[in-house]
Amino acid sequence: MTLRVGLIGYGRIGAMHAGLLTRFVDGAELAAVCEPIPAAARRAEAEMGVRTVEDEVALFESGIDAVAICSSTPTHARYIKMAAGAGIAAFCEKPISLDLAEAAEAVEAAESAGIPLVLGFNRRLDPGHRAVRDGVARGEIGTPWQVVIISRDPEPPPADYLPVSGGLFRDMAIHDLDMARYLLGEEVVEVNVTATSLVIPEAEALGDVDLAFISLRYESGALGLIVNSRAAAYGYEQRIEVNGSKGQLASGDPPLRHTRLATAGGFSTPVLQHFFAERYRESYIRQWNEFLALIRGEESWAANGRDGYAALALAEAAQRSHDTGRPVKVRDL
Repeated sequence: MTLRVGLIGYGRIGAMHAGLLTRFVDGAELAAVCEPIPAAARRAEAEMGVRTVEDEVALFESGIDAVAICSSTPTHARYIKMAAGAGIAAFCEKPISLDLAEAAEAVEAAESAGIPLVLGFNRRLDPGHRAVRDGVARGEIGTPWQVVIISRDPEPPPADYLPVSGGLFRDMAIHDLDMARYLLGEEVVEVNVTATSLVIPEAEALGDVDLAFISLRYESGALGLIVNSRAAAYGYEQRIEVNGSKGQLASGDPPLRHTRLATAGGFSTPVLQHFFAERYRESYIRQWNEFLALIRGEESWAANGRDGYAALALAEAAQRSHDTGRPVKVRDL
């Protein structure tokens, strides 16, 4: 049986997921797109050859088996609840909400309805990152002591995106906060932030930041450090390492091509992938396959609703730490 997926939101991330579903995911098809902006709807029809509707109610009543929520963040929790009411599986881009209480309500609605809910933390399914996590779980490096996650975007987001982004911690760092939990398979209990704004002139006026060091303390006593930057002149950088009592596991960025030039003048290596859609394409495809596995009742490595809530709680702790200048215990949220 082919899963009929309805997509809400045909912006940058929605268009990417539509393309993946259409071209790379076996067992699922893009059945319809809900997009109230006429120009974006016309683009979806032209690019995907798919029917579009302006109203989300019409989408949920169109006979779809699952919904992909790729609209603006403030709408995510409402659409998860609508999926729960309709009894259909939901994939939702991160974060669930910008409000912890609302996020909890959405997760509870999905669990009460018994629908599969997957959050868009695709980096868990990157082959290199997953290998690090599995190696830690097998005890290859002994007792984990330190986790380091480096995440730098190649260029800042558009200025008009910042006011609706939720800020660096809920928008960008939330991927790394989820990864921090995933790598060790244990919870972070304390967050401490040092951050500033040097990259985007508008960020400081909005009370946002664009450079951050996020220090973490795990329940076992292990330490973590997340390094975030909204810009990097050399490309999209994504690196992780876990150090332990017996050694280190690390995962780096695949280059644009696997070549290296060596001459008398020195060594030259290829540039990094441009941005997330290219760097993490395989993980996005794997995420859809894990979503389908979950719907079939099989074991799935995709992030679920509780993972989404936990990552948002850490992002909230990071924001409070930045606002107060003090460490924040997650249990106090």
